[in-house]
Amino acid sequence: MKNERETLRLKLVEMEPDDAEIVRAYLLQNRKFLEEWEPKREDSYYETEDIRKQIEDQAKQIGERKALIKYLILKENEKLIGSIGITNIIYGSFLSGFLGYKLSEEYINRGFVTEALEKMMEMAFSEYGLHRIEANVMPRNERSKKVLLKCGFEYEGTSRKYLKINGKWEDHDQYVKLNEKIE
Repeated sequence: MKNERETLRLKLVEMEPDDAEIVRAYLLQNRKFLEEWEPKREDSYYETEDIRKQIEDQAKQIGERKALIKYLILKENEKLIGSIGITNIIYGSFLSGFLGYKLSEEYINRGFVTEALEKMMEMAFSEYGLHRIEANVMPRNERSKKVLLKCGFEYEGTSRKYLKINGKWEDHDQYVKLNEKIE
């Protein structure tokens, strides 16, 4: 783990290839819970070597400033409880990226995503100079929509059949947070 940032209860870190087993344990523990909210995953997605490659790909994207990805480590017990990322960052006249996050089932409804998201927005706006962060959420994901609204995101509309989630094309509500300090 490297490039640590802290919040009140969390360490936000970048994983290294040698951390693949830690990520694998987290993914396997939460596989059933996360299935409803993610694309269908092949079994290979959960294998250590594939996870190592994912971490390497993430590091490359971070190094090129095309992504800002952090894993959430609970300070009290050093346990990996989730991840958050702003990916597909585009510069030039767009200055925007797309937000995604996931959290262990046992830690939902405790404010951890809100805490991590506030730190991520700070980094995205001040260090990456982004103007806009976009999040797309399935309409039935009430917990996620509450987090976004609490963090100042605004609803912009619904995109029909936006992403294929768990084998089915799903509508997604679009939420956006603007960096009001950029003109």
